[in-house]
Amino acid sequence: MSDPSSALTALSPLDGRYAAKVAPLAEHFSEFGLIRARVRIEIAWLIALSEEPAIAEVARFGASARAALDQASALFTPTDAERVKAIERTTNHDVKAVEYWLRERFAGVADIQRVAEFIHFGCTSEDINNLAHGVTLAEARRSILLPRLRDIAAALRTLAHAHAALPMLARTHGQPATPTTLGKELANVYARLERQIAAIERVPLKGKANGAVGNYNAHVAAYPGVDWERFAARFVAGIGLEFNPYTTQIEPHDYMAELFDAVARANTVLIDLDRDVWGYVSIGYFRQKMKEGEVGSSTMPHKVNPIDFENSEGNLGVANALLRHFAEKLPISRWQRDLTDSTVLRNMGVALGYALLGWQSLSQGLAKLAVDEAAITADLDANWEVLAEPIQTVMRRYGVPNSYERLKTLTRGVTGMTRETLHAFIDGLPIPPEARARLKALTPATYVGIAADLAKRV
Repeated sequence: MSDPSSALTALSPLDGRYAAKVAPLAEHFSEFGLIRARVRIEIAWLIALSEEPAIAEVARFGASARAALDQASALFTPTDAERVKAIERTTNHDVKAVEYWLRERFAGVADIQRVAEFIHFGCTSEDINNLAHGVTLAEARRSILLPRLRDIAAALRTLAHAHAALPMLARTHGQPATPTTLGKELANVYARLERQIAAIERVPLKGKANGAVGNYNAHVAAYPGVDWERFAARFVAGIGLEFNPYTTQIEPHDYMAELFDAVARANTVLIDLDRDVWGYVSIGYFRQKMKEGEVGSSTMPHKVNPIDFENSEGNLGVANALLRHFAEKLPISRWQRDLTDSTVLRNMGVALGYALLGWQSLSQGLAKLAVDEAAITADLDANWEVLAEPIQTVMRRYGVPNSYERLKTLTRGVTGMTRETLHAFIDGLPIPPEARARLKALTPATYVGIAADLAKRV
């Protein structure tokens, strides 16, 4: 911002405290970004009309006129947007203001001025809006959302491979349980996140250009000989969206619900990770690399708090509250159109902004983690009772009666279980000597199944 004090008076932290962190999204989802997208759609529509032979009144534009159109589309500035807003103060209609600005902008270009009546020809406002929102989401998904999520996935994969074979005590219900490896637990998250990234990527972003109630009524009235559905399909595909032939006045936003729900599911996976890492920091499995000058507490100088994971969890929660509202609300519209979607759609950048903040905080937190192998090993060594599972399972194999119950009596609720106690129990079992030797060779650190292989496989 040009005035540093404005960040202190911003109502939303996205426009104040966090403005620099979400700036890439502002390029797409600010009001300037929306107006610019509308301008691009209006110009693209006019060019498409000029390229349809059956619409003789709009001849194909010459080089100079086409250059003027391309320049207005590519070089739209905040000053231009301010002029559109000034016009809107008179029209009290945001899309109509764009149409009038375009007429004004090209008043001195004869070839465009001559066909000024064909700016916004046959369109309802939603023909422009739905396409503007669609291309904005497409650009943001491609250039911001997917790359940031893939960065997190890549970091998780790197950590999973690096610690694939590091044994770690699992905790089911928060209690010591069958050991795993640190890498395998990170691989679990990587696999879940990759699935959600794929879901976000494959949502088809749709668009329509079919008039006031989706039937090309005005189009057909003016040019009955034009195959308007084919024309609209080609136009929508040309701007990078998938054509939706069945709509009311609005594109029904079902794809938006799919997209926002997919982003929310990715966020849920990462909230789960935030909470787990927070817990592992708490019990000493991870240490956090310190930065000179940082303070962890205003009164307790020793504190190194897991704030990145806490900030991530909080921001992803805010994002999901909005994203799930979008997914539930946007596909619902009274009869052929009501306006409840319009104000909600203006908050897409808010929801995605909080998601982006959450992803950034998580990435920072992951980059600062240092594994404390000594603490992890000590935890394993203090919980020999977790070997009750393999012992009773091998006993079952060889038909030893009441296998589970005998291990339950030996280990459940017992603190300080030792290698010696377990080995004494194993020595008394009526099982083959090689099975007894195999059980006695087990330690909590070696009882990890194929966890390392699974971790390396992602």
